[in-house]
Amino acid sequence: MSFVIASQLEAELNEAIARHPSRPKVIAAPVDTPWTIANDADALIVRPTPAWRQAPRDDVPAGWPGRLRWVFTSSAGVDFYPHWLLDAPVVSCARGTASEEIADYVIAAIYARTKDLAAAAAHEPAQWRYTELGQVLGSTIGVVGLGAIGTAVARRATALGARVVAARRSNAARIGVIGVEMLPSVADVVARADHVVIAVPATPETRHLFGPDLLAQVKPGAHLINVARGSVVDQAALIAALNSGRLSFATLDVTDPEPLPAGHPLYTHRRVLLTPHISASYTLARGKLLDKILTDITRVAYGQQPVDVVDRLRGY
Repeated sequence: MSFVIASQLEAELNEAIARHPSRPKVIAAPVDTPWTIANDADALIVRPTPAWRQAPRDDVPAGWPGRLRWVFTSSAGVDFYPHWLLDAPVVSCARGTASEEIADYVIAAIYARTKDLAAAAAHEPAQWRYTELGQVLGSTIGVVGLGAIGTAVARRATALGARVVAARRSNAARIGVIGVEMLPSVADVVARADHVVIAVPATPETRHLFGPDLLAQVKPGAHLINVARGSVVDQAALIAALNSGRLSFATLDVTDPEPLPAGHPLYTHRRVLLTPHISASYTLARGKLLDKILTDITRVAYGQQPVDVVDRLRGY
């Protein structure tokens, strides 16, 4: 009997999955209610579609998790999904598949803020004047969360001659990355950094981590970059910090909610660059996503655990 995989991915990826040497049977999960396929499949590949926002939040759907042995989420975080998704025997995630693309976004944001060539550009003779440009070399980049994304940012930043300071919850990772100074707390990081990069998962513990108290401790004039989740930042406190000048600028690829409602001040704030959750560059990263899925199918076929299993207690 073949291994049945229900998938929310596009047909091209599903066809590639079906060509795995174990020849799994791949079926499409229902668009509006993907969880209802649980009794017809051994594995379920999910992605953060609107259907999951509309799924029951408190009541576990009848029959869940059915015959499922494994759920794979094509996002690194599981905060998008209802809590009962983690009731499946094993849930693993796509951690690391888009970290390089997201790190490129972060470095682009740092250079855009430091050099700002668009503002310095000359379009007529009257604008042919000297403009002081900033420098990444010698600046301090603070990384909050030194997982796959934070590590990719740190590698790039140290190569550019920046000082990198970081904090991470896991003591096991406090040996850090070569060239990165690990600090005891997030407050220590933000007090020293010219550019603060948020790369922590969204959990109850990190909700509004960047609130009034922490934002009051940032280095004056710092630049905040959020590529994690919007819920990690208290947006009202962020706007207050920008208005006061405590923060000089914020580059935000994530907000809470997404998208923000029409008329929200972050859309038009002169000290904010807001992008619509595009830093992962899915088109570029999906090849690595497919590779990870195929590797995990091999592991599961041999009775092993997939990589990057989600810790139910930590929520990531």
